[in-house]
Amino acid sequence: MLFTVSRTRRLLQCVSRLLQCRYIQKGHTQTNGGLKKAISAFTSLCGEDGVSTGETVREQHGRDESVHRCRPPDVVVFPRCVEEVSALAKICYRHNLPIIPFGTGTGLEGGVGALKGGVCFSLRKMDQVLDVHQEDFDVTVEPGVTRKALNSYLRDTGLWFPVDPGADASLCGMAATSASGTNAVHYGTMRENVLNLEVVLADGSVVHTAGKGRRPRKSAAGYNLTNLFVGSEGTLGIITKATLRLYGIPEAVVSAVCSFPSVQAAVDSTVHVLQAGVPIARIEFLDDVMVDACNKFNSLSYPVTPTLFLEFHGTEDSLDEQVRTTEEITSANGGADFQWARDEGTRARLWKARHDAWYAALALRPGCKAYATDVCVPLSRLPHIIVETKEDLIQNGLTGPIAGHVGDGNFHCIMVLDPDDSDEVQRVHQFTERLARRALALEGTCTGEHGVGLGKRALLREEMGPGAMGVMQSLKESLDPKNLMNPGKVL
Repeated sequence: MLFTVSRTRRLLQCVSRLLQCRYIQKGHTQTNGGLKKAISAFTSLCGEDGVSTGETVREQHGRDESVHRCRPPDVVVFPRCVEEVSALAKICYRHNLPIIPFGTGTGLEGGVGALKGGVCFSLRKMDQVLDVHQEDFDVTVEPGVTRKALNSYLRDTGLWFPVDPGADASLCGMAATSASGTNAVHYGTMRENVLNLEVVLADGSVVHTAGKGRRPRKSAAGYNLTNLFVGSEGTLGIITKATLRLYGIPEAVVSAVCSFPSVQAAVDSTVHVLQAGVPIARIEFLDDVMVDACNKFNSLSYPVTPTLFLEFHGTEDSLDEQVRTTEEITSANGGADFQWARDEGTRARLWKARHDAWYAALALRPGCKAYATDVCVPLSRLPHIIVETKEDLIQNGLTGPIAGHVGDGNFHCIMVLDPDDSDEVQRVHQFTERLARRALALEGTCTGEHGVGLGKRALLREEMGPGAMGVMQSLKESLDPKNLMNPGKVL
């Protein structure tokens, strides 16, 4: 186990603070005075620099990257170890104070807003990579570790963590929201890549979802508690450690861009490539509006038609076969203007259009804001829903270029709007609801990877039905009987 000196020193400091603050276990105030007493106890536990009631800090922790308005907490705490998280949660539980976990604030559905005030647990100081088992392909991280920081830490091991939602999100936050991204078609989402979680519950108790210290690649032991917390969006507990799968860095990587005459042709190519057993790592789709925006933003010259961005991982020999098979399939479906790249620099330039899609969409209307919504449908339904969605955007005069992880049926509309235009805001809201219900009608889901948060609670009820929602509510009440964990989200 690769515990660092700083980690050990920090643990000793936490224990010392806990011993000094044993008196905080007394008292049951639930009034405004209770908040003041709680803040005093927080300060005794975490120190002056570990607690903030400043307006700027609270506002920073009351919003994410969504269009939902800022809902700041009453106080922000910055714990340094699981022992402090547990002690802080116990204080909140005694005083009936809501708890809102906060990672990097890169969510897209308003998941960090403090709807009922309360205490934001900002986990950025817990930023250690605790254990790397190279021979077992797994790692354990604290909640302040981001995906880029982890891959930087792993750079000399020959291993990497491939789940990439785009933003440099915290890994435990990615687990909490069941994040996905461009590599999911090959490597899976967070659900497939989390082996174990350490979670602090609302009452301050600590559980390990697969057993303390356990990290098998599979298990048939009991209920799957790990996946209960993956995607729970902070409504069941605070994730304070995550044990994750790692993968070997591929020997060779090849990328490509290919244009198509229609959405149907692009999706048909995707299905045929997957049916042929090609272990493709990424298949990303951009519609003509998005391609045009990317061309203008990056001074590129891709044909303004539906376009696939592809990437292959493997050995040199295996890549030759993958590329040959894919080129034959895409050509048969009308694919043209292939651009291939093997060296890292050329691949980076080739993928730049996809990576800059958000900023390219924003550049279509300078001074406006962007909001990304997503849905996911079975692959065979993808052409139908994209065509209907584009017609909907045109009919309602909305700017919403489309980009998607076409390999798993998930796509995003990046809505560019003037937040001061109440009519446009309303039209965007109505459009996103129509889009989600369109996906539900096609046997899909209202969110493929952004989560439910605030904006899709009603849609979740429509998707899951009363029976499943009742089970979820029962689980919530069992683990969080006072409804303190991120209240008002998901359910």
